[in-house]
Amino acid sequence: MNRAKRLYILLGVLAAACIAAFAVLHLEQRQEEIAESGETVLEIDPDAVQSLSWEYEGETLAFHRDGDGWRYDDDEAFPVDGEKIQELLGQFEAFGAAFVITDVEDYAQYGLDDPTCTIQLATEEESYTIELGNYSNMDEQRYVSTGDGNVYLAVSDPLDVYDTDLSGLIANDQVPDWTQVTGLTFAGEQDYTVTWQEDSGLSYSEDDVYFTQQDGESLPLDTSLVEGYLRTLQSLELTDYVTYNATDEELADCGLDEPQLTVTVDYTGEDEDGAETSGTFVLHISRDPEELAQAQADEESGSEETEDTEEEITAYARVGDSQIVYQLSGSDYEALMAASYDELRHQEVLWADFAGVTQLDIALEGEKYTISAEGEGDDRTWSCQGEELEIDDLQSALEGLTAAEFTDEAPDQQEEISLTVHLDSESFPTVEIQLYRYDGTNCLAVVDGESVSLVPREQVVDLTEAVRAIVLN
Repeated sequence: MNRAKRLYILLGVLAAACIAAFAVLHLEQRQEEIAESGETVLEIDPDAVQSLSWEYEGETLAFHRDGDGWRYDDDEAFPVDGEKIQELLGQFEAFGAAFVITDVEDYAQYGLDDPTCTIQLATEEESYTIELGNYSNMDEQRYVSTGDGNVYLAVSDPLDVYDTDLSGLIANDQVPDWTQVTGLTFAGEQDYTVTWQEDSGLSYSEDDVYFTQQDGESLPLDTSLVEGYLRTLQSLELTDYVTYNATDEELADCGLDEPQLTVTVDYTGEDEDGAETSGTFVLHISRDPEELAQAQADEESGSEETEDTEEEITAYARVGDSQIVYQLSGSDYEALMAASYDELRHQEVLWADFAGVTQLDIALEGEKYTISAEGEGDDRTWSCQGEELEIDDLQSALEGLTAAEFTDEAPDQQEEISLTVHLDSESFPTVEIQLYRYDGTNCLAVVDGESVSLVPREQVVDLTEAVRAIVLN
């Protein structure tokens, strides 16, 4: 090849390279200019939309406006969550593009020849078709077509909200956000009422505000246990629906024709303007009837699950007269069914605030001792027979007496120890506690002359040892 020919070839290559470089530079400048504009490419007023549908992963969901609400095209009995529909429509109220491609010739490279999701909206005047293509991992944005011939790289990905199934669009029943529960009623397997009474003088603990009536007597419940139960109610996630239009037959299949337990909560709260409101929330709870019957049969026969086998629980809930039936987790079911008086009453033998204890009269092994306090609050000093002492271990042991099981069985064995607890209270100046032998595991606690509970024997031993440590010193 002669020298002139080689020179012409080199000049041709250089010219081609220059043209290519100019084209790339021009394209980059054009892209950067549009990317920085952040223009709004579609504006649809959500309140003007009359119908909405979309196809995604082989499923099509379609809805139409009905007055102030929305209906599901395939079943108008489906309770549509209007707020969720508004969230879907809100994606296109001011739809912005970070990048636009005009004069598109190959939609396939953007995934728009076979869209990931196709959305259709219609107002009274116009219809819109919006197609979602590939997701650009480099830009972390999705390619979108609005039908105007352009391809847009969306500022926000509509699929973030359109990636939902029908269950995500149901208007689930809501547990109200109460600020104060004024009454709590149980019906079914439990049958009693709890009332809220502040500063009632019905208990020796000022913290007691929940009470129930038994045989004409007001009995205090443990505030922390009652409020823990109420928190369980408020934290329920009623989202796993079994049916949204339950028939009588379906209610019976779930055991909700005659619920195991119905919980009624009377409450006060606040509306959006901060004004006080009041209301009533009702929840029906049942276990699968066949499972329940088997569990009851096992209990009657004395059959027990092995330690390695966890009992499977299928349970359901219904809010008031709602047609939606929800499935409950086994743990939620067990927590809600733990609603008996014994499960919500004080578990401690003595639940008084020890700061209000002024004196302890103790009888142990035929001897009597008096331990008294002088002063107030943290400055109190304790003494026995004129000698100052520390009673931290005794206080801990006395407060640690906790029911292993409640019982009204009368004592028939020897007394282990008895105490008269003097309180700084006009309504309840003293509490009498007697602890009797029962068996090798438990002792029987009698409070103010009435049998109350079985207490682990080791707790009673801790109490007697704490007393001996003081009096024998």
